[in-house]
Amino acid sequence: MIEIHRRPVGGASDSEDAYDSLYSEAFMVPAAGHLPSRYLWLTGLLHSQPGQRLLDVSCGNGYLLQAAARRGLEITGVDISSKALDHARRRAPHARVVCADAERLPFADASFDRVTNIGSLEHYAHPERGVAEMARILKPDGLALVLLPNAYGLLGNISHVWRHGDVFVDDQPLQRYATRAAWTRLLEGNGLTVVSTRRYERELPRTWSDLWRYLRRPLSLMRALASPLVPLNLSNCFVFACRRAR
Repeated sequence: MIEIHRRPVGGASDSEDAYDSLYSEAFMVPAAGHLPSRYLWLTGLLHSQPGQRLLDVSCGNGYLLQAAARRGLEITGVDISSKALDHARRRAPHARVVCADAERLPFADASFDRVTNIGSLEHYAHPERGVAEMARILKPDGLALVLLPNAYGLLGNISHVWRHGDVFVDDQPLQRYATRAAWTRLLEGNGLTVVSTRRYERELPRTWSDLWRYLRRPLSLMRALASPLVPLNLSNCFVFACRRAR
């Protein structure tokens, strides 16, 4: 596993301050990784029914909450940053949002039908605690989706290292990359069972606005079209569908 520290994080208060600062600076504005099509695709993988309870852990700006609302789910988002939740409230006004540490979720055991963690677990100080908490609050017949980055993504890190000589690092305090097997061990060693793994590169456009964005960025469109050809173990990210371990 590759682990990169950009700034010291001694505890939850450090993480809260760091992410409040990032979101105050318009961190993670709509970009290729945050197009509506991405979250429409992800919520489709949940195979949910209207009325089921969804918790989006580390919900950030609320993009997934917005997409999940279209499916009639009872949606809750949790994030350590109050600034992030300000964005989430505006984007998903019908969602319940809670400011809390994902390593200590303030919810009862087995209280959610669906749990999502999209590109966040790799930034936790103790990711094993985050996994254990998701397993704890997931119902026995529930489903969790966890998106994590690959250390050896052909069109991601391998391409970036070839061009720059180092792995990609954003402005978050702590970044991790690992292989599919390493992430699977982390998930299954802390209360979840991986039932399927999908590749993630770029989603095909599902809205007119996303189609227009792709047409103005043909390389992104080519990457989305090439995604099915990339071997799973060399994909940029993995989407793990998990059940609660029995």
